[in-house]
Amino acid sequence: MRRKRKRYVKCSPQVVAENVLNRDFKTDKPNEKWLADVTEFKIMDGTKVYLSAILNLGDNSIVSYVVATSNNNKLVFDTWELAVTSNPKAKSLFHSDRGFQYTHKDFKARLDKQHAIQSMSRVGRCIDNGPMEGFWGILKSEMYYLNKFNSFEELKIAIDDYIKFYNEVRIQKKLNGLAPLEYRSQAMVT
Repeated sequence: MRRKRKRYVKCSPQVVAENVLNRDFKTDKPNEKWLADVTEFKIMDGTKVYLSAILNLGDNSIVSYVVATSNNNKLVFDTWELAVTSNPKAKSLFHSDRGFQYTHKDFKARLDKQHAIQSMSRVGRCIDNGPMEGFWGILKSEMYYLNKFNSFEELKIAIDDYIKFYNEVRIQKKLNGLAPLEYRSQAMVT
């Protein structure tokens, strides 16, 4: 017998933005350009876990992130609220794919309230969000693929620990051999 396919409800995006970023991933200023995306993990019992994050192109740091068992608007909206709370003066170019959360009118209203410019990747062009996709690859190869996770809590703790390590300890050639937050604090001094 053939397996039944899951039925996905196709919906039209409420808001679509141009690709303002246009693969210009260079910036010297923190909070000038933010990239966002959601990725999926599975724990041993098959449960899916979702990680939504915002990457600051100025110093390659993860500005905010949320881990949850549902890929929904709340996941992305909460990630945005954490980013804005920790960076209230940021008026960033905000780039994402065309996921349903980012094309929602309520999300656009949140961006407008912060005076952020919305930018979206072209359909089927994940390279338009290359540094964010690169971060997912790093996180999964250095943490996720090396372990087996039996529960949501185990995976969440591992993600928390890894992002702290990534922001505060993991050196990057692009940042002159410094960790992202170390690079940011050094840039503020000069």
